[in-house]
Amino acid sequence: MAKWAVVVAEERYSQERLYASQFVPDAELPAGDEALLVAALDPPVVFGIARADAEGRLRYTVNLIDAPLPFGATLEPGPHPVDEAAFTAVTSAARTARAGKRTWLVSVDLPIEAASPGEAVREFWAYVRDLGPAELPAYVWPVGDELAMQAFVLGAEANQDPEEE
Repeated sequence: MAKWAVVVAEERYSQERLYASQFVPDAELPAGDEALLVAALDPPVVFGIARADAEGRLRYTVNLIDAPLPFGATLEPGPHPVDEAAFTAVTSAARTARAGKRTWLVSVDLPIEAASPGEAVREFWAYVRDLGPAELPAYVWPVGDELAMQAFVLGAEANQDPEEE
């Protein structure tokens, strides 16, 4: 099994931050090979670890999007071989940095004027589709701690209080 750094452009990384995905689009390696998923930012960061399945698609084994790790080299987008020691150093750091899973409540609330509940639901989904994560805030909080509610836009915390700047 070979080890790789698969570097993705900043735009692809932004998409990965918005939607949960099992696979990394536009990246294929020989079956069984492992990869550090690297975003071509300044400085570059590792946002996940993946393994190629039987079809060569990269499937996340560790997702680090919310806590990316630094990656020492600046590389062009695409796959690049990585030595075993460098790969192990990053995967060890990833195990240390990764937090346990919790249950979160996520909500999108929209006031909708409609003649029926069915129409209101259709309008709701139209707004969600049309506005998307760039304009529509989603509110998230851990179960049992409603006071910790935070708004997120484009996958990042966003202040929604018009009184504050």
